[in-house]
Amino acid sequence: MSRICELTGKGRQTGHNVSHANNKTKRVFLPNLQNVTLLSETLERGYKFRVSTHGLRSVEHNGGLDNWLLKTRDEKLSPRARKVKRELKKAQAAA
Repeated sequence: MSRICELTGKGRQTGHNVSHANNKTKRVFLPNLQNVTLLSETLERGYKFRVSTHGLRSVEHNGGLDNWLLKTRDEKLSPRARKVKRELKKAQAAA
């Protein structure tokens, strides 16, 4: 399982540990990923995603999963999130 947020695309970053003597050694900064179930109001069900805490705050700020998916470009989303977005658009077109 890769360490990438399924909604924002946020992934690992590389950098250095810097000692007092200014020695630099490689290190990895990992996103704070959480397994969460986000509820879709339009589809009336929950979806499990692996989301960074920053991404979770963004979803809440935008008014929930439905609004977030409709505003976000497909390139940022995981294949599972794209599938939910297609279902959401189909349900909105039918309504």
